[in-house]
Amino acid sequence: MRLEMRGVRKAFGATVALNRVDFGADAGEVHAVIGENGAGKSTLMKILAGALKADAGSIELDGRRYHPASPIDARRQGVAMVYQELSLAPHLTVEENVLLGQEPGRAGLVDRHEMRVRVERALAQLGRGDLRPEARVADLSPAAQQLTEIARALAQSACRVLILDEPTSSLAADDIERLFATLERLKREGLAVIYISHVLEEVQRVADRFTVLRDGETVGGGAVAGTSASEMVRLMAGRQLHELFPRSARQPGDVVLELKDVAGLDKPQSASLQLRRGEVLGIGGLVGAGRTELLRAIFGLDPIRRGHIRVAAFVGPASPVARLSQGVGFLSEDRKGEGLAVSLSVADNITLSRLEGLGPWRLVLPRRQHAASRAWIGELKIRCAGPGQAVVELSGGSQQKVALARLLHHDVDVLLLDEPTRGIDVASKAQIYQVIDDLARAGRAVLLVSSYLPELLGICDRVAMMTRGVLGPGRPAVALDEHQLLMEATGQA
Repeated sequence: MRLEMRGVRKAFGATVALNRVDFGADAGEVHAVIGENGAGKSTLMKILAGALKADAGSIELDGRRYHPASPIDARRQGVAMVYQELSLAPHLTVEENVLLGQEPGRAGLVDRHEMRVRVERALAQLGRGDLRPEARVADLSPAAQQLTEIARALAQSACRVLILDEPTSSLAADDIERLFATLERLKREGLAVIYISHVLEEVQRVADRFTVLRDGETVGGGAVAGTSASEMVRLMAGRQLHELFPRSARQPGDVVLELKDVAGLDKPQSASLQLRRGEVLGIGGLVGAGRTELLRAIFGLDPIRRGHIRVAAFVGPASPVARLSQGVGFLSEDRKGEGLAVSLSVADNITLSRLEGLGPWRLVLPRRQHAASRAWIGELKIRCAGPGQAVVELSGGSQQKVALARLLHHDVDVLLLDEPTRGIDVASKAQIYQVIDDLARAGRAVLLVSSYLPELLGICDRVAMMTRGVLGPGRPAVALDEHQLLMEATGQA
């Protein structure tokens, strides 16, 4: 076995993150590590990558003791990790990033020829001749930037174990296929690839074996072939999720949001829709089709050059502050970049847009702010130490729930949700789906953008597809299937 971890334990104070975890990966295989947010996946991989030290347990790499002193030491020994948040220097070229800190030299000078040879060898290993060493990283697509990060892992050492953390979270469908082809090539060359993902369809597609972590312990695993997604979910959640997509009886009411031929500066090209109270309207389409731009235009973040927007009795474009006062809330797909103030506390993030009632006059009493936040922490089952904990310390699923809690605290009537379950675990997805169902049943209106077709069909009343900036008509979800939606998204329908 290429890699074997036995009885690994790690605690942070009184919190036990890993408890007697066993894990192993063979050469020439993709081994998926799955589990809910907070299950211990990141901690285990950081120990393997040299970023953390285990309190107990043993690790062997190709039969020899392996306990790296640092990430650099881990790479030197053949273990490299590519994090979900890429760590590239955008102003440098591909080759400068790939060999950053490991530049070959002679007599104190960088050997540019040797740099080029080593980088081209790494890129050839990935099968990407179109990625040029002299290209500036800031000019590359997200997919090309990710491949640059992988090339760095391969070039800086005799890489034997490659760890990929949510590698498809920011990739389009075509780029995902190219990544999978790259993984197949690396398998044939004898690498052990550890693949961390919340998307079970990807795990079933690309992985040979899987291991499930729950509450810091190994609870199951085995060959992917012959294991159903429902069985993986049962192991991850510790219970059988018979109904992932709840759908209560809903009674659509008055039209609360109406668009007529809305066009942005670039996208959308043309969008018309009606959204009613008590309804979930889904918008699908490929990445870059203009779905996010549509929500941003409605909320006032992006200007419009043509068209008509009506929110209840309010007509015309408005600023985000005005939209909030009109009862419209926006959940960004980029929760860390613009959806949350991650350095601030859970309480601050939940209440900042609506501080009224949290103290006399214009004051905010921490006691009242924390009390208001605790109600939403309990309602949404946010896993945190308390209202005062910094959001940056939470898992992705809990961060997303904090962003959603802010809209609920603001008591908005229309929720614009952009990829609300991207990058979070199955159990957290189920909880967010339940919240959306409860909101619709209570008469709120939800406009949901998602790239996950089962999600659109599972929780939406109607679905409209956006193709090259043009939004199609909303049709009942029960009359659609994934094949139809995919054909429309690609312009083949």
